[in-house]
Amino acid sequence: MKNLLSIESLSREEILEVVSLGAAMKASRGRHAEHPLRHRCWGLIFSKSSTRTRVSFEVGIRELGGDALFFNGSDLHMGSRGEPVEDTARVMGRMLHGAVIRTFSQQDVETFARTSGLPTINALTDAEHPCQILADLLTIQERLGTWRGKTICYLGDGACNVPASWMWAAARLGDFRLIIAAPAKYRPSAGLLARLGASANVVCEEDPAAAAAGADVLYTDVWVSMGMEAEAAERLADLRRYGIDERLVKRAGPGALVMHCLPAYRGKEITAGVLEVNADTIFTQAENRLHVQKAILSLVAKGG
Repeated sequence: MKNLLSIESLSREEILEVVSLGAAMKASRGRHAEHPLRHRCWGLIFSKSSTRTRVSFEVGIRELGGDALFFNGSDLHMGSRGEPVEDTARVMGRMLHGAVIRTFSQQDVETFARTSGLPTINALTDAEHPCQILADLLTIQERLGTWRGKTICYLGDGACNVPASWMWAAARLGDFRLIIAAPAKYRPSAGLLARLGASANVVCEEDPAAAAAGADVLYTDVWVSMGMEAEAAERLADLRRYGIDERLVKRAGPGALVMHCLPAYRGKEITAGVLEVNADTIFTQAENRLHVQKAILSLVAKGG
């Protein structure tokens, strides 16, 4: 694995390898036999702010023996300050050993990877959030034993990066069912659904109660992502029926997981009560970002 740019770009075998190695990294934390980033310096280029992503990558890089340099959007000339992504990538490629990028445009991450020649990891774009879904798969494996044969119900905005990565995971793995519960205007695009293919086992449902019925996992995310603040009132009104509350949890299957990739806005996409009851699962999701990202860092540093 040279880069991790998207779930779409991964094979089934690569997804399974990341999850398996993430579990091993978690079990051996503090006792790693190898430090594949020793004497290597990685750049973290974040145009979007972050808590979990920044902390987990900086800690992970250091635990694997490397050093991390953090750059926010105002630290570099790239993008808004006028320098083409290609020129920044050429400079970074001569000085760093790898890059983790959290930004708006998927194309920028792919251009950076191609031009820099560095191992590059997508830490979130508007198109996908691959590290999150890989960590979620590890969490489901830990809590339910497997995701195989399970039904995962994603509720809320079905046209953003997290459900897109979930849809590609469903397509690549082919062994769980994914229901996207969203109003019609927030459904995945027809183009994305066509690219997934019929075998992806992805279903769109407008009724949240019907979508949640019997599900093994109820999953949600914020309704107003960075860059969408001007749409906040409209989005909150449109999506108010899709919050995870106690009644919806009762519709799910026995022992169903409630998951949230955080940050959580209580009283909107999830009630305070449901979040607190399921806090151990939700914050294990956050912790598992560290272990899965260490697996990704190790794999891309070794070039597969």
